[in-house]
Amino acid sequence: MAAHLKKRVYEEFSKVVQVTHEEAPAKKLRLSKPSKSAALHVDLCKASSSTDALQYLLTFSRKPVEAESVEGVVRILLEHYYKETDSSVRLKIASLLGLLSKTPGFSPDCIVDDAINTLSSEKSHQVLAQLLDSLLVIGSQLPESPAVRLRLIEVAYKNLSDSSFGVRTKCLQLLGCLGLLEAPLGKDSDGPGPSLAAMRDVQSIISDYFGDQDPRVRTAALKAMLQLHERGMKIHQIIYDQACRLLSDDYEQVRSAAVQMVWVLSQLYPESIVPIPSSNEEIRLVDDAFGKISHMVSDGSWMVRVQAAKTLGSMLQVSPHFLEQTLDKKLMSDLRRKRTAHERAKELFASGEFSSGRKWADDAPKEKLDTNTVNLIASGACGAFVHGLEDEMFEVRNAAVEALCQLARSSPSFAEKCLDFLVDMFNDEIEEVRLQSIHVLRQISTHITLREDQLDTVLAVLEDSSRDIREALHELLCFTNVSTKECIQLALLELLKNLNKYPTDRSSVWKCLKFLGSRHPTLVLPLVPELLSTHPYFDTPEPDMDDPAYIAVLVLVFNAATSCPTMPALFSDHTFRHYAYLRDSLSHLVPPLRLPGRKQVYGLDSVDCGSGSGSVESAQLFLQQSLNRVSTIQNLEAAGAPELLDLTIRDLQRLGELQTELAGAADFCATFLRCQLLLMKALQEKLWNISVPLILKQNITVTAAAQQVLDESYKLEFLYSGLENRQVATIHHVRLQAKALQLILAARTRHGLDSLISSCEKFLQDVESFQRLFLTELPHLQDSFVEKLLELLPRLSSCKPVEQVKILQTTLRQSGLLQLRLPEQIHRATATIIEPTGESDNPLRFTSGLVVALDIDATLEHVQDPQNSVKVQVLYPDGQSHVIHPKPADFRKPGPNRHRLITQVYLSHTAWTEPSQIEVRLLLAYSSSCSSRLGWTDAMDSLHPAEGTVEGTIPFSKHVKVFIMPKPARR
Repeated sequence: MAAHLKKRVYEEFSKVVQVTHEEAPAKKLRLSKPSKSAALHVDLCKASSSTDALQYLLTFSRKPVEAESVEGVVRILLEHYYKETDSSVRLKIASLLGLLSKTPGFSPDCIVDDAINTLSSEKSHQVLAQLLDSLLVIGSQLPESPAVRLRLIEVAYKNLSDSSFGVRTKCLQLLGCLGLLEAPLGKDSDGPGPSLAAMRDVQSIISDYFGDQDPRVRTAALKAMLQLHERGMKIHQIIYDQACRLLSDDYEQVRSAAVQMVWVLSQLYPESIVPIPSSNEEIRLVDDAFGKISHMVSDGSWMVRVQAAKTLGSMLQVSPHFLEQTLDKKLMSDLRRKRTAHERAKELFASGEFSSGRKWADDAPKEKLDTNTVNLIASGACGAFVHGLEDEMFEVRNAAVEALCQLARSSPSFAEKCLDFLVDMFNDEIEEVRLQSIHVLRQISTHITLREDQLDTVLAVLEDSSRDIREALHELLCFTNVSTKECIQLALLELLKNLNKYPTDRSSVWKCLKFLGSRHPTLVLPLVPELLSTHPYFDTPEPDMDDPAYIAVLVLVFNAATSCPTMPALFSDHTFRHYAYLRDSLSHLVPPLRLPGRKQVYGLDSVDCGSGSGSVESAQLFLQQSLNRVSTIQNLEAAGAPELLDLTIRDLQRLGELQTELAGAADFCATFLRCQLLLMKALQEKLWNISVPLILKQNITVTAAAQQVLDESYKLEFLYSGLENRQVATIHHVRLQAKALQLILAARTRHGLDSLISSCEKFLQDVESFQRLFLTELPHLQDSFVEKLLELLPRLSSCKPVEQVKILQTTLRQSGLLQLRLPEQIHRATATIIEPTGESDNPLRFTSGLVVALDIDATLEHVQDPQNSVKVQVLYPDGQSHVIHPKPADFRKPGPNRHRLITQVYLSHTAWTEPSQIEVRLLLAYSSSCSSRLGWTDAMDSLHPAEGTVEGTIPFSKHVKVFIMPKPARR
């Protein structure tokens, strides 16, 4: 019996139940978080005074609250709100209601009723205003709930009659942000007040408070109306008169808001006709608004004057005669419309009386003229811009200059009339105003032609000590038309003075003269004998080609000669030789000239050799054909593949030199194919099937190739802009191949198993990261290294490191060559160092141990965020290297995708026995922690700690050599 029972027990407790994998329930983890509402309730219960409660609430407001806990916290807060007697605590609770309603993931519709109910029992105006502000926040979080909005609008209307300005202000804000133009207010509410407003819209209710006794309420009413406009509601025209009256308010905030209101209405109803007060004349609304806003340029507050001046610049629909009146301080005919002689005779005939001459002054005007009441345009508008440009505050002058620019760009006639005023601003005492006026004149240069007196005032600015001012003026002269040959002569003389006084402006002056000559060939032609010092009978001495002033004259003359075929006949023989020299050395400044009959003598072609490089379309076709030809390579061990890649890389490099528009795309493709070629040569069969004594030499070659591919991949990613997601995935695929090659080499040379295991784990993490980040691009990577790795990933994760390395080696050698698809536009980041030129043989001498400043002037093209990424590297002869990060203020942006770096680098060293050269170049810094635009994180192989650093740099400019000579200190 016992044996039988024992058998039954064993059978019962040793039963095996097989559960399939699909039926096994997943374990769910529930993270229990402490309740915020409970903790807050405990804290508020512990508070012995209002000060303690306020302190607990302040501490609580600094901590985040989860969305599921918000409703409970609000209930606790409201419960304490009704118990609290101190208004400061209730004020904090009211502010917390609005703060909690902004919690992401929380819908505040469940607390609207409770928040509204708190208003009925509140006596403090401050707390009431804060509650209304919290309701505004709640309403803004529920844009799709019209019922809640209507309730909040009713609440706002009920409290509009409150005696506190703060409550009325918050109510108006609530109406402006949540008011519905279509829905009437107070339709379902009780009391006599709302029933009167049942058929009134939000705008009429807000406009009632334009005349409130408190200026803050008047300002809030105007801003609420502007808020309605921003939300897409059309403001009624009847509000125009009320807004115009507020332009003469005693408080500047009201006047400032009224200026905005008048401008909005002038844009909504520009062609509406409004009557002139105390007159039977009528005027367009936009003209009337322009006159009234122009009058505000003479306001007592400089902030209102700035706003009025800026607003005038956007009123482009104003009539020309009103626009021109702003430049003239004289009143136009007593500001009245003059009647014609026919109209005056008709009026006399209708009256039945003519002057007999017997009665004194019987033909005097019957009406008494008052110039303050009979205005076609406000008297302050006469000369509004003149007042603005002469204002004591430079902010007003700057705003007036900017407004003149906007109006002049749309009206060529107005541009001519305001030219004198803008030129006068070149003498302003504030550099910012001078610079702004130069930029403005540059923008309207297509509409104007400078006279000699105006040009004289403009050129006087060339003596300014500010480099930004001088370069802006050079840019202005590039696009300005002048009227006479004396103007050209004057401009050249002043520019040569500028070149002599500031030699660092050399490239800017040459560029200016290039455009000046090409724009005025007929004015330069009569000056050529004088400029080149030629004589019809006598030979003149040949000028020095090292003189920057002579080069400047030649640049002016040669660019004028492109449009003037008779000019080369005035050149001397040495001028043709100088042209050949400058055409080679300064090809960007000297254009190709047609010089018939001189090809054999001077080697000058009639057509520039660069012009035959073909059109952009044919170059694009050639680029695409080159990529298609490479795509025929099936894998990295294909026969003839290295030769084909070599030829294609050479063709693409030459294409980038000939066609500047496609230089970025051609360089990008050539660099990518070079990476593939390096991988192909590193994986050749004969390199991996050699005897053991030769492995070390083979490893050195392949290691260098893998490292170069890794470096090139960073260049591909960070040196080029305009890349799409597919190109980024292709670049990271190449980088993954280089890391796999490094891992294979590490396995052949290492003896430690632990380091090999960690390297394999890091590589598998890289593969998983690639799959996660570029999941959408995997279909385009068929028959690639990554696709085969992902198929083998389960096997790789379970096998030993040695077997992993063998699988990687086989997969890497059998992987196919990826086909590169170019995006629409690829640009390469480039930098050109203008100063120092590296041509001077005179060393910079300074005392050893002290510092000397080296001026750096460089042009950057297609650099993203240069303030954080561009650095200057100085390499000394003894191998020391210093990297300097320029200040953000050293960067300027003269145009789109262009930046200018003007900075100083401080050099120091111990004493040298003879001058030596240092190298200066620009670096583009990148961070490997954010190396992908998609958040890619690099897990570098531990073999190469230099590659595992967070930051790296890429040289992207040619180095410039500068002689320096540290002298020993005198004793």
